[in-house]
Amino acid sequence: MPLNNEQPTSTSRSEDQGSDVESSLASDLDCSRDSFNSDSSSKHCTPSSSPPRILPRDEVMEAGRDLFNLKLVHEIVVGDVRAELSQGPQNSLWNIVRQNLYKAFWDKLETELNEDPPEYQHAIKLVEDIREILLLFLNPGANRMRTQIMEVLDMDLIRQQAENDALDIQGLASYIISTMGKLCAPMRDEEIRKLRESTDNIVTLLKEIFRVLDLMKLDNVNSTIEILRPLLQRNRVEYQRQLFQSILDDLPTALNRTTAWIQSALEELLLASFPPEKPDNAGKGQPPLPGPVQILNAACLRFLTWDFSKTLVPETWVMDEYRLEEIQRQLRQWETVNEVLLIVHSKIGGPIQGASSLSDRLKRMISVLLEGMHKPDFNLEETLEGVGAQVCSELNKSLTERSCPALTPDQQATLTGQICSISQKENPIRTLVEDRVQQYFMLLLSDPKNQTKLEEVSASLTAIKPELVAIGKTFISLINYNRAVYGPFYMDIIRKLLFGSSPPTPIPHQQQAPNCHVSHE
Repeated sequence: MPLNNEQPTSTSRSEDQGSDVESSLASDLDCSRDSFNSDSSSKHCTPSSSPPRILPRDEVMEAGRDLFNLKLVHEIVVGDVRAELSQGPQNSLWNIVRQNLYKAFWDKLETELNEDPPEYQHAIKLVEDIREILLLFLNPGANRMRTQIMEVLDMDLIRQQAENDALDIQGLASYIISTMGKLCAPMRDEEIRKLRESTDNIVTLLKEIFRVLDLMKLDNVNSTIEILRPLLQRNRVEYQRQLFQSILDDLPTALNRTTAWIQSALEELLLASFPPEKPDNAGKGQPPLPGPVQILNAACLRFLTWDFSKTLVPETWVMDEYRLEEIQRQLRQWETVNEVLLIVHSKIGGPIQGASSLSDRLKRMISVLLEGMHKPDFNLEETLEGVGAQVCSELNKSLTERSCPALTPDQQATLTGQICSISQKENPIRTLVEDRVQQYFMLLLSDPKNQTKLEEVSASLTAIKPELVAIGKTFISLINYNRAVYGPFYMDIIRKLLFGSSPPTPIPHQQQAPNCHVSHE
């Protein structure tokens, strides 16, 4: 089959179509496999372990297949996964090379068909590829249509006709289009109509046929996903747990980072309950051990401030890493919006008290200006200067409308300076907001099934309550599902940490080597 201008980026329903799926998800699979096997020393997450065992190739391949299936099932049941066509970055080297090869192929085909007599070798190969694609669309019981396709697109007969210069390539194209019309989804009827009415030369028509076939393959994939989703939903927890257990059987170290993550949270809890720097605690014995739920809550809370650029997530969270990152990005953006609004209301006070329309307008404006603040090249301090200027402009406009005196240049400079100061980690407003957000999420984790907890937002976070509630729902949903799948693994780790031969004890801050470095930016 020739190089097509677009390619599918999701799953298919059959093993024949699985090659397209695996190639399109290869980067995700490689990334996930790297997350399981990579040396985490560069990311400050190196749990102690025995020397690595060299795994046989078949075990590695089996673990890779299980990991691929685990990711696939997880995305179907957790995410709203759909197959889409993707061309990739337009100016990428890969895309440029592909387009050049694509153009060269079709130019060569057009030259061959314009010869006298025409050269049909490549055209016949295209027809054969189309035949195989059409056969893939058939249900197992569609024997009549299968027979008809094999008879009309009989490759031996077509080659004989080509050798005798009696091949009706246009007639074959018409039959192919007609068959596509019988097999496509209703949403592709318009595309089929355009093919039927096309007056382009045969090369252009063949290109369009392959384009529409690609769309039909996507429809087929998405239809299969929708069929599989309810089936997987009923057994999703057990199935994913079994897949992960298979991976663990092949890769015994597949829970090293998860163990370090839980152990770090446990040590943090022990240290908080029995600080070593307090001499009054001497002789009082060991503190009471925290419970499993408390340990897991503390561990999960760390994801809100996790430094994903430096620290690999636990193996049990690899599939949801990008979701956790997105939650953190949204949360930090709305925290900053809230911090700016708190500064504005505390600075201006009375004149804008009760001006809900102004607060909403400022909130929308600030959130737009802070878009992309998670990117490495984002200059927060410079952006906050712009935010300060825009806020002052909106405030002066509102104050004028209310017949109140506008802000003086000194007042504007002070307000802008205070807004810019929240780029510093130790800023009291920033610290207050971050602490309140942490408390809110810990409250949610303490009783994740109580939906009323979602609405219990601190007064200092009222401005971003709708956004905070939405983020909280997403976060708790991820936590609950992850615990349902991996709960037995977590309980086993916690049991070994608490009641093993050498259970962890709190150690001084200066001696504690973090198992997983977490940034509080």
